[in-house]
Amino acid sequence: MPICDAITLKHVPLTGGYRLLRLQAPAIAGPARPGQFVHLRIPGLEPTALRRPFSIYRAEAGELSILYKRVGRGTEMLATLQEGTTVSLMGPLGNGFPLTDGTTKPVLIGGGYGVAPLVFLASRLPRKGVILMGGRSAGDLLCIEDFEALGWPVETATEDGSRGTRGYVTALLERHLESTDAAPELFACGPDGMLRAVGARAIATGCRAWLSLDHHMVCGIGACLACIQKVHTPGGGTRLARVCKDGPVFEAREIVWKEPS
Repeated sequence: MPICDAITLKHVPLTGGYRLLRLQAPAIAGPARPGQFVHLRIPGLEPTALRRPFSIYRAEAGELSILYKRVGRGTEMLATLQEGTTVSLMGPLGNGFPLTDGTTKPVLIGGGYGVAPLVFLASRLPRKGVILMGGRSAGDLLCIEDFEALGWPVETATEDGSRGTRGYVTALLERHLESTDAAPELFACGPDGMLRAVGARAIATGCRAWLSLDHHMVCGIGACLACIQKVHTPGGGTRLARVCKDGPVFEAREIVWKEPS
């Protein structure tokens, strides 16, 4: 598993407490695929602190970028990282999104910073589609300019109505599935509730949906079994998959969701 030192090239604040971190890491950026992630050791934390997983937002020309939000001690410390600082990266890890053959129309659905790996995906898919983006407020809608620069139409929904349609992004998806004539294929990353709803709509309409799960990943290589997810097997049974190694991307029909408590 590649572990390399990466040099911080750019580290800037974005809207809503989000930040962009761009790193020089050719050994990881070269083989990286959309939907994979890296494990980053945050400088300044105690030596026994675990690495943190981050989805790959972009990877090109020997550089990779991640988007993150300051939500705890680790990301607060990461936010102090200065340009020119060296960090330790492990990756690329996991199985990402499949790249289609262009016969279906891709519909990308992102919630909050779940849009980050979808930018990478949009840059690699052979056919352009549409990105449906949701968040609590306008400050949670990220990467709109990235998608537009790639030629992807963007539709937005916010829970408070501060931008786009008021409500959840799944309402945009329902309207899109009802109105499109092309055979859609869904690719989603975001909160579990959104992913479960996207998967249910895909199954009901007969299209495929690739869902990137966000589980607590400790080791990143499938050894610790902290991120297990029950999935269906082809023979009609179930098994425990490791999200960090077997995923994080699964097709909607594979996933066995927990019953609401």
